[in-house]
Amino acid sequence: MKQRIYDSRAQEVVDFEPRTPGEVGLYVCGPTVQSAPHVGHLRSALVYDQMRRWFEATGHRVTLIRNVTDIDDKILDNARAAQAEGGREEWWALAYRVEREFTAAYDALGILPPSYEPRATANIAEMVSLIERLIERGHAYRAADGSASVYFDTASWPEYGELTRQRREQMEDAADSEPVGKRDPRDFALWKAHRDSEPSSASWQSPWGPGRPGWHIECSAMATRYLGEEFDIHGGGLDLRFPHHENELAQSRAAGQPFARHWIHNGLVNTGGQKMSKSLGNSLFAADLLAAARPIVLRYFLGSAHYRSVLEYSETSLDEAAAAFERIEGFLDRAERLVGPRSSAAVRDLAVDDLPSAFAEALFDDFGIPQALAVLHTTVREGNAAMDRGERLDLEDVKRKADQVVAMLGVLGLDPEDSAWGAADASGATGMLGVLVDALLQQRSEARADKDFATSDAIRDRLQAAGITLEDTPTGTRWSLT
Repeated sequence: MKQRIYDSRAQEVVDFEPRTPGEVGLYVCGPTVQSAPHVGHLRSALVYDQMRRWFEATGHRVTLIRNVTDIDDKILDNARAAQAEGGREEWWALAYRVEREFTAAYDALGILPPSYEPRATANIAEMVSLIERLIERGHAYRAADGSASVYFDTASWPEYGELTRQRREQMEDAADSEPVGKRDPRDFALWKAHRDSEPSSASWQSPWGPGRPGWHIECSAMATRYLGEEFDIHGGGLDLRFPHHENELAQSRAAGQPFARHWIHNGLVNTGGQKMSKSLGNSLFAADLLAAARPIVLRYFLGSAHYRSVLEYSETSLDEAAAAFERIEGFLDRAERLVGPRSSAAVRDLAVDDLPSAFAEALFDDFGIPQALAVLHTTVREGNAAMDRGERLDLEDVKRKADQVVAMLGVLGLDPEDSAWGAADASGATGMLGVLVDALLQQRSEARADKDFATSDAIRDRLQAAGITLEDTPTGTRWSLT
């Protein structure tokens, strides 16, 4: 089957053909590390992690670049505000501290590290070179007020607005810098002249004078440096389509670069039916969410909606996700006690053709995660039904369905025994507990055979008091942790 994706620029679902067969180059706009990560950041990173895992499952070598914007107006403003209240943290220390918070949150959710994670401050030379190229080609100019600022001349690029299907005269003014020195208020900053109110450490030398890069030029320079002048996919949150991605596309194309073949945008997060925003005071921070649910459950919830849809969060969202995921884990526990421990290596070696066809079809069709999860849960129900057949029990059928469930979970990054979740220790503890429980169950079985029901009931009560539920079936007694 061909991979299909929704291309935001084409505004339709199209066939995806990698620029180089068997390889995928993916650039994702990462965080501006000004403050703690929230649920929107987590969802966006998870969306592209899911895509990456599926591309790799279908035999592609993926190069994923996710940048870090570690110099920005808001970073400087937040550091200045903290210092005004008696703090001593420099802007670069704040940026690094927040960056570590993002990394910790990503790691907690099992989001694979990108192939590379460039920082804006480490790529200033590439940005300066790109700006020089734009000036030479007549698409950028130095500020009219004599400062070191440089702006992109939006009027010089007739295709400006092609990503979001807007006409230039209908666009809002660029709010990334003061209009002083611009030819047109819609022109956006490529280089910002150093201000006396800013620390000298937030300034770099350039042909136009000391200053720092504008936001949009960063991603154009870093994507090109690490993926080449033409690459497969550029991704990011829906809120980045304009002005950030529109400006990226314009300046890169104006510089003579083909840039991204496809654009993908993930939907945002609503809380209580409202768009999440700081102004409304309804932000959901990563630390709070990770404290409220198991990380694997949080990953399940954040990845359960289609990537282009709005993800609705309510007070019951995590409880519902926990209940759904526990049904999956409950099936795997039952299957393991019946057919023996699974071979993780064998399951990982399953090819896409070994997955349920409807699961693969869903993911080939614009990464249809909700439909793929529906197939997973159907397989769980079928597996549980197979184990309830008593004398007609087909162990091979149970094992096959358990392997399929584990393989699907692996593709989605949700295998509970993956080392990312620290499952090795938990698995060992469960194994030791199983030895003790099985010994007691053997004693209970012997007592029942001797019609010593008092002893049998006492063993059952002891296990229940310890949080272990027993299920007597025609094929033996099964136990589970409650």
